[in-house]
Amino acid sequence: MAAITVEDLQYKTYRLSDDTSQVSVVPERGGIVTRWQIQGQDIFYLEAERFKDPALSVRGGIPILFPICGNLANDSYTVDGQPYQLVQHGFARTMPWVATQQSTDDGASLTVTLTSTEATRTGYPFDFELNYTYTLKGNTLELRQRHTNRSQTPMPFSTGIHPYFAVADKGQLTVELPSTQYQLKDDATVHSFGGAFDFDQEEIDFSFINLTGPAATVIDGDRQLKLTVGFDAHYSTLLFWTVKGKDFYCLEPWTGPRNAMNTGDHLLTVAPGETLETVITMTAEVGAA
Repeated sequence: MAAITVEDLQYKTYRLSDDTSQVSVVPERGGIVTRWQIQGQDIFYLEAERFKDPALSVRGGIPILFPICGNLANDSYTVDGQPYQLVQHGFARTMPWVATQQSTDDGASLTVTLTSTEATRTGYPFDFELNYTYTLKGNTLELRQRHTNRSQTPMPFSTGIHPYFAVADKGQLTVELPSTQYQLKDDATVHSFGGAFDFDQEEIDFSFINLTGPAATVIDGDRQLKLTVGFDAHYSTLLFWTVKGKDFYCLEPWTGPRNAMNTGDHLLTVAPGETLETVITMTAEVGAA
């Protein structure tokens, strides 16, 4: 049975529950999902001490990427000849969001909202409203993201998520990705992917392009866990990132690649007064591997 409860911890935490699954959302810490448990298993990784420090970005859960994914060349871009600065992944993941709606009618759902401010306009000269709805239904978590342009001119952006999935033994991971082509950071060369990662590398940072399907699957044989990440047709890039010695891997759907604000590559644009919606789903099957 779907339910929503609220805990006043260091940050107000909303807990969505449905059957044997539970999700924690902390709006004021970047609108972030911090935890997802299914049958007692934690799906996400979270660096708890870093999360407690509001001066640091969160490493764990599902950080939100807006209005860019990845980094810009020299952290800068121009609009109508005017230069602007944006740090990697944009500002949404470090700003306080507000819980605005909740429902238990069809699963447990919570909507968090972020609106433009004077501070956001210094780096992104558009008025916007973001309404992201998390819905937990059984073993599926849906992220429905609505991007509304409150400006008088078309609003360009990229959006995505940066989920940190927990893993104890990366050697037990099997990946099924909808692409065999990837690029490395700050390198336009297109490489072929053979279907498996070398986890002895210090870092893996592969941007998969030319996607041929709407989902990716990772099977964790050690945990007997099958994870499927689905995404709609707005998403053009799937990033796989991990660091040696860390118990996480990231599988990140992005609507546009790095530096899209400058190149225009798969850059989304929403007209004044209009809303563009994107959808990502995650399904976790315990005992299915």
